[in-house]
Amino acid sequence: MQKDIEIPKAENVHIVAIKEWDKDFTGQQWNIYLVNDREDEITTVLVMSRGKSEDRKTSTLRHGLGNIPSKTAAKVEFIPTEVLGFTNEYLVTFFAENKLLERKFIFEPNSISEENVVEIPVMESEGILAK
Repeated sequence: MQKDIEIPKAENVHIVAIKEWDKDFTGQQWNIYLVNDREDEITTVLVMSRGKSEDRKTSTLRHGLGNIPSKTAAKVEFIPTEVLGFTNEYLVTFFAENKLLERKFIFEPNSISEENVVEIPVMESEGILAK
């Protein structure tokens, strides 16, 4: 029976960290975005995030992002500098092609830093791509 279950991998969807100006904190802050680089809209998007280190962990947060059109991005959350040294995981679930798709993204400890920035698809800015 298990051989009949198909679990497709979500392609062309990314979790990225972008450093942006925050007027409330009057400084540069890291924000997490979901990027839809697919040719179709993704619907009923849910993102679960959590962080952990050897001796501490963050709360588990759940974000309902709704529908995200093709070639666009949606802000998921602000990530505090205190947890950049943690392993930060993001589990993304959405519907596309009449299927439920899921993918886990991980930022390794201290991987969110200015030294690791690359060009981000769709957003035309630089940031960090989660693995």
